Amino acid sequence: MASDMDDDEIVSDDYYSLLNVRREATQDELKAAYRRLCMLYHPDKHRDPELKQQAEHLFNLVHEAYEVLSDPQSRAVYDIYGKRGLDVEGWEVVERKRTPAEIREEYERLQREREERRLQLRTNPKGTITVGIDATDFFDRYDDEEEDMVQSGIPRLEINRMHISQSIEAPLTTKDTAILSGSLSTHNGNGDGSINLTLRRTTSNKGWGEIEFDVGDSHRPLIGLKIFRNLTSRFFVTAQCGLQFSSRGVRPGLTTVLARQLDKNTTGYLQWRVGIQSSMNTSIVRNSESSHFKFAMQLGLPHTFMMMSYQYKFKDDDQTKIKGSVKMGFFGTVVEYGAERKISRHSVLGATVSVGVPQGVSLKIRLNRASQTYFFPIHLTDQLLPSSIFYATVGPLVFYLAVRQLVIRPYLQAQKEQDLEKQRESSATNIAKKKQEAEAAVLLMQESVRRIIEAEESRMGLIILNAWYGKFVTDNSKKHERAKVIDVTVPLQCLVKDSKLILTEATKSGLPGFYDPCVGEEKSLKMLYQFRGVMHQVLSGDSEPLRIPKQSHRIDADT
Repeated sequence: MASDMDDDEIVSDDYYSLLNVRREATQDELKAAYRRLCMLYHPDKHRDPELKQQAEHLFNLVHEAYEVLSDPQSRAVYDIYGKRGLDVEGWEVVERKRTPAEIREEYERLQREREERRLQLRTNPKGTITVGIDATDFFDRYDDEEEDMVQSGIPRLEINRMHISQSIEAPLTTKDTAILSGSLSTHNGNGDGSINLTLRRTTSNKGWGEIEFDVGDSHRPLIGLKIFRNLTSRFFVTAQCGLQFSSRGVRPGLTTVLARQLDKNTTGYLQWRVGIQSSMNTSIVRNSESSHFKFAMQLGLPHTFMMMSYQYKFKDDDQTKIKGSVKMGFFGTVVEYGAERKISRHSVLGATVSVGVPQGVSLKIRLNRASQTYFFPIHLTDQLLPSSIFYATVGPLVFYLAVRQLVIRPYLQAQKEQDLEKQRESSATNIAKKKQEAEAAVLLMQESVRRIIEAEESRMGLIILNAWYGKFVTDNSKKHERAKVIDVTVPLQCLVKDSKLILTEATKSGLPGFYDPCVGEEKSLKMLYQFRGVMHQVLSGDSEPLRIPKQSHRIDADT
């Protein structure tokens, strides 16, 4: 549903902003705002044919906004989904609902039906490419003869293994999905491949089941069954059994996972595996907004170990995470530390240093791009050499900072400017229309503004001397950007009532006589006004509410 409602288009009509009412406005407030604009735009008040035609168009816009917001059902849909939500197929069904909650429920049901019709054309491709690199030539020491050979040439980087896997999903019905996946791998000259077909059926909102068929070069055919079930709102179980056929007969296997949510952020897991590699594993996972913690213990095959990991998420920078873990067992001890950062909208880059006995030192580079993962484990040395640990830690950091400064930042800036330019081009027609409507509204306001100014001058009330809306540039080297500011003195004076100007918390580009002069850029309102014979100035953000007169910066009348 969000895909239909969250486009990057310019919202052409903000009904609340057009009527200059708050989103919580009562029926009386709506009616008062509507009547005031009707008096301003009513076609019968203008004799000039051109002005009469423009007034009729603006009058219809105001009437349309009032019709939607004054009807509780229409207003509820507009508040949730915007103007386009009113035009979605099935609106006549939603309209019969009584409450906003019922409207939301019915509307989401209609959206689900639309999504279900698209399932036949949708897949969810996922893939992983792993390239194992041997860089021990750079760090490990050899005997004298081999060392002379190494010194005679450049240290070598060897690709000793590769692995490629890919999967796609094919929705068969609203409850059934087929998943086809395959993989190819090679290690030290030996190749292997497999293909897997999984059929998944969603039985209810509490559970699902899968049947799996797998065959490959390194193992005999495998048939598996997996079941997931929510027993309560905080407790679920997963059971997976498989039958692998070999020359020695059928080898069964069973894995069961029990999970219990201990509190809002903490979940405990118990896992039993029975078969060729029998083991028991227990773990506790705590995931909060600022951190992720996991503690696990396993007894059995293939390893008996204890593991603890911690990941910290920066609150001020949600794009960066640092992590560390330690794993101990009969195989030895491994300590890992690293970081990951979101480098673009769909890309995450991470680096992890792994130091262990007897594994040695490795550097693992991972890039997640949308649904594709690229993984590069680089084995640096079989020994715990300080030099390898230092370069594995500092090297990726220096490389990332250099690439970020020389490549990523310029690319993102260029992409941002390109997207902004496309947005401007796509909305050029709409902006031209809005500009024309604003200019017409200013012409229609002239007579009303003259009467308002006379009334305010007689009581020494509120006079708007100058008002500008748009992007303000103080850098003298960018004088051409000053054209992104428009004069809104007349529209604001027209909104003055009883020596007060009240603007609601909405984008000001939707106010009568306003339009957006700089699409996609930050805007503000700057105003110079006179009240009780004293001049004041005020600067307000685009969506900030504004009420004047108020205690503003006072300047001399001669300024």
